[in-house]
Amino acid sequence: EALKAFPIKLEDIQIVCHSENVTFRVIPRDSQTHYALRLHRPGYNSLAELNSERQWTRALKEAGLAVPVSLATFEGHHFQPVNIQATGERCLSGMTTWLEGVPLNEHLPGCSGLNAREQIYRQIGAMAAKSHNQSTGWQQPPGFQRRRLDANGLVGEDPLWGRFWEHAALTRSESRLLQRARQQLHIALERLGMERSTFSLIHADLNSDNIVFDNGKLAMIDFDDVAYGWHMYDIATALFEERNHPDFASLRDSLLAGYQEHRPLGEKEISTLEMFLLIRGLALIGWFHQRPEHDEPQYLGELKDAICADCERLY
Repeated sequence: EALKAFPIKLEDIQIVCHSENVTFRVIPRDSQTHYALRLHRPGYNSLAELNSERQWTRALKEAGLAVPVSLATFEGHHFQPVNIQATGERCLSGMTTWLEGVPLNEHLPGCSGLNAREQIYRQIGAMAAKSHNQSTGWQQPPGFQRRRLDANGLVGEDPLWGRFWEHAALTRSESRLLQRARQQLHIALERLGMERSTFSLIHADLNSDNIVFDNGKLAMIDFDDVAYGWHMYDIATALFEERNHPDFASLRDSLLAGYQEHRPLGEKEISTLEMFLLIRGLALIGWFHQRPEHDEPQYLGELKDAICADCERLY
């Protein structure tokens, strides 16, 4: 039903991912260009927010970053409403160009040696810096709407990614520990301030699932969580899954070096990395709390234990 709205003569369609949204690879009969079709989770982003996402990705593309390009419907829109009869829901569908390559999380395990991984993280840092350069210097068009990952959006009473301290896997003492940490983090974030040089539009989910590796080059995908936020949150997100890796310090330094080749990053900002790594972990617990259908007991258990230990150590 969604594809009827787009100028595509279909050869094949393959499901790729069912997580926050449902994503398909669309293979046309008459073109070498493949596309990604996404059915957006009802109730998460409004049409205005999704259109704003497309406006920013187009601006990033014009600034020289490797990102997907939107395919318009026959009527010239970015998105097409689709009714899902089996559930009574209505979702928005959108199409973008398919970026060739493999998700970085599939490539990294086969990397030979630390140097290869360091080079990748240096590229991630450069990519993040270029996107922050664009966003801090960009004048958003009228009607542009995205949410804010400020102190309230990250650790307030109703965080964007869910009330992490209420997850059913937490004991009462763990829940109290996370609430105490949340209060301290809220104070620390408010003290940081939100100057444009450190707080602007960010990808907000720059993990290795959302980075495509193709012959040594990287591209960003999945801008569903784009928000106004601290640049260091993007950096922490890119490093989060490596935080327990034996070579974490080297990978961190490589990412920061790549970032600083394209954008200044002061010691004050770098000193907040540990805090934003903790905040990212809390956000992931909140994500699982909001979306129990994606429960991963082993991963969540390990994540919970690590985050609780960080809260005890830091706060």
